[in-house]
Amino acid sequence: MMSKLRIFVLVFTCLTISLADVIIAEENEKEIPDLRTRKTGFDWPTFLGPTGDSKSAETNVIRPWPEGGPPIAWQKKMGEGDGAASIVQGRLFILDRVGDQMRLSCMNSETGEDLWRFEYTAAYEDLYKFSNGPRTTPVIENERVYIFGVEGMLHCLNVLDGQLIWKVNTTEKFNVIKNFFGVGSTPVIEGDLLITAIGGSPPTEHANILAADGKLSGNGSGIVAFNKYTGEVIYETSDMLAAYASPKIATINGKRQGFYFARSGLMSFEPTSGEVYFHFPWRAKKLESVNAANPVFIDDYVFISETYGPGSALLKMEGKDYSVVWQDQKKQRERKMELHWNTAIHHDGYLYACHGRNVGVAAYRCIEVASGKKMWDYKVKELSSLLYVDGHFIGLGERGTLTLFKATPEKPEIISTVTLLDDDGKNLLEYPAWSAPVISNGYLYVRGKEWLVCLDLLAIQ
Repeated sequence: MMSKLRIFVLVFTCLTISLADVIIAEENEKEIPDLRTRKTGFDWPTFLGPTGDSKSAETNVIRPWPEGGPPIAWQKKMGEGDGAASIVQGRLFILDRVGDQMRLSCMNSETGEDLWRFEYTAAYEDLYKFSNGPRTTPVIENERVYIFGVEGMLHCLNVLDGQLIWKVNTTEKFNVIKNFFGVGSTPVIEGDLLITAIGGSPPTEHANILAADGKLSGNGSGIVAFNKYTGEVIYETSDMLAAYASPKIATINGKRQGFYFARSGLMSFEPTSGEVYFHFPWRAKKLESVNAANPVFIDDYVFISETYGPGSALLKMEGKDYSVVWQDQKKQRERKMELHWNTAIHHDGYLYACHGRNVGVAAYRCIEVASGKKMWDYKVKELSSLLYVDGHFIGLGERGTLTLFKATPEKPEIISTVTLLDDDGKNLLEYPAWSAPVISNGYLYVRGKEWLVCLDLLAIQ
């Protein structure tokens, strides 16, 4: 039997080595050379932008669009995938799949020129045959870019050349049973941690969630925090299973607090230790349903929404607990807001989003945060994602329609509606255009089934 002294020495040595690795990594941080020629705006380093709420601080970029839409700066043919781009210092990072190769491409964000690519082999097959490509957005911090594949491979790469720094097969390590659409949650960085939604289960004979008829339990790896420099697991927490929203960290009442809208509802946790604060149940009874819209933070309030049953709720944070301000009721004829895969945007006391599960009921909707009161609807023919910039919203419909409207709770003030066309007069952005739109330095980036398109908003006369 190993002596207590030897155990102590081994643990102390491991901790010392781990701490030394982090110190060396921090000391070796390098500033990324800036490739931009236009430096009038901001980077977009992760899913839903630098503040994680799909809001841009850029100004003087909105003008009415010409009939054919904003001028196209460049366009690039893409493989399978639904994830959005991330942009830092003139470099654009985006995931796709070609054949059996999962691919991260790094391009010049202003020209579309390829800088480098990182590829690895994966055999993932979607249960519903929608897409076998990745769903997440690259996360960039300093010299590192993090990618989370649809099959569960987590990689950390060098921003400048794509060289591997570390990797973890989370599916194998945490025994993740295949979800409806694979992995769809983008990790978040908090201090030295990369906080990731994993959702592993105890051993089972079932190959996927459908085979298990949804009857899966957790094994304590609902959320896993990795050392962002080394990939070492720092903590695992919660038995909650993974959904398609992404973990988020917010400062509420002066303290950092973690949230994840998991398969069975909203969980809150302490982001440095993983201590679970609470679980707010919020899930439809239907097996084939998901929670995919990220929580929205308004001061010390948190808004959540889904579209398969319960609808929306507004919670007030009270230390490690919460109270319900309002929530949709089971017998309500209409939910206050039902979000499928787009995340609502808060602006000046109101929430804006594309409401509805199906095309027949899809509408841009504005509701008042405090009460959930519907202010207006604007019917659209396709489910859409929104981006806020310069007092306006830009909507990207799943069939490629772009809509520009003013951010006002009084009425929907539509400025422009366009469909981008190719040289043959066909839609350039084909269904499914499910990636959230991205803006950086006056360029708008939108993605459809086959094309990534960069539009120059500042070139509009």
